[in-house]
Amino acid sequence: MLAEIAAANAAFSVIKQFLMNGRELVDCADKVSDYVNATEDLRKRGEKRKRQGNTDLEEFLHLEKLKQQEEELKQWMIYAGRPNLWSDWQRFQADARKQRLAEAEARRKKHRKIIEVTIISALMVVLGVGIIALIWWALYLKEL
Repeated sequence: MLAEIAAANAAFSVIKQFLMNGRELVDCADKVSDYVNATEDLRKRGEKRKRQGNTDLEEFLHLEKLKQQEEELKQWMIYAGRPNLWSDWQRFQADARKQRLAEAEARRKKHRKIIEVTIISALMVVLGVGIIALIWWALYLKEL
């Protein structure tokens, strides 16, 4: 949790500095990506803990701080940024979420495929050993 919070805070500071210096979000795309990833990881962890019945005050406070940071960015982007900067930011966040979900689904599919191949391979080995044992047993009985 602390790593995600530190990453989000560091990325927020860089983004804010970039925007205050009159630069575009594109100029700090890697930090925007870091910020979005860190906040999403924290939100997911918070939702998971809520479902389990655990709530952590420290985690809640950090999530609130992230909401305040995002509200600060929103205000800055709306009033001091270029037109449609906030909507571009939201679109970027949505695209990043979709990409992370697609990557997670691809990892799950790859993992599932590996398990299927492993199980099929193991069954083929067992079947092969069984056939060899059966042939060996038949040859043994034939010699008697």
